Amino acid sequence: MIESDENFNANDDLYEHFKFVAGEGQEPLRVDKFLMNFIENATRNKIQLAIKAGNVLVNETVVKANYKVKSKDVVRVVLAHPPHENLLVAEDIPIDVVYEDEEVVVINKPAGMVVHPGHGNYSGTLVNGLIHHFDNLPNNSNERPGLVHRIDKDTSGLLVVAKTDFAMANLASQFFNRTTERVYMALVWGSLAEDEGTITGNIGRSLKNRLRMDVFVDGEHGKHAVTHYKVLERFSYVTLVECKLETGRTHQIRAHFKHIGHTLFNDERYGGNLILKGTTYTKYKQFVDNCFKILPRQALHAKTLGFEHPTSKEKMFFSSETPDDIQQCIDKWRKYTVNQKEI
Repeated sequence: MIESDENFNANDDLYEHFKFVAGEGQEPLRVDKFLMNFIENATRNKIQLAIKAGNVLVNETVVKANYKVKSKDVVRVVLAHPPHENLLVAEDIPIDVVYEDEEVVVINKPAGMVVHPGHGNYSGTLVNGLIHHFDNLPNNSNERPGLVHRIDKDTSGLLVVAKTDFAMANLASQFFNRTTERVYMALVWGSLAEDEGTITGNIGRSLKNRLRMDVFVDGEHGKHAVTHYKVLERFSYVTLVECKLETGRTHQIRAHFKHIGHTLFNDERYGGNLILKGTTYTKYKQFVDNCFKILPRQALHAKTLGFEHPTSKEKMFFSSETPDDIQQCIDKWRKYTVNQKEI
């Protein structure tokens, strides 16, 4: 699992950029391949250069590229400069503000926008825009201004931003105590057996690929996660569902639906960008490819957000329209399904 990517001085002149603790199920793996799995957008050449320069340590010892990482090894990457994500720069980025007062801002984030800077994404993020548009935003525990929660880069929809320290603490408590309401819309592959259901299973970082989350049913890894779902509409080979989060884990909906065999439509990271259900006809393949082009990201939208206002204690609910790319994809599947039934 990942432990930290925060600024840390090593020998007074090196900064910690990454720190990973190999999971208990980690089979021996070369450290360069291990880091390739765990660092997004990293090339093997860059990793090997860092190893050659003595910038990769395992259990506080400099290692060579052929060192094999084992269970519980602590792998750190240290460089001479601070992590870029710690050097925030205000940018005049358009932000869709749904609601704003003295304490909170509710944002409708478009698909494709990263919420906060990280490896490979140092500018153009929501946080870069927030610090331009709003002064003196409070930092959360990870030194990220205003952020109480986040949604994935290619997920669209609503999130709330804290404008004061009090709002930050209050909203963080609401998310921790699961008193907020978050409802998502998702298009998934296949036809779910039930019209309503609940997916329960610990979610944690994949032991093989840091960019993915896995479901651990036995509970030895990951954190408790619960997703409630309801079928909104069934099409020929995909289903439109409403998902209500009881918990809020990274990639929760994406990992949970992958786990039950209904991967999100066009979710490349989890294999949903392949044709997982349907026919072998060329025309069907062309139809799905056209859907992928219309919706070039996972079919997931944070549609509804509810919370208690930090100071007024008023129950606040916000709902956003279905983004055009998801709506067009739904319309195509609806038309395809009708035509198929008429044949």
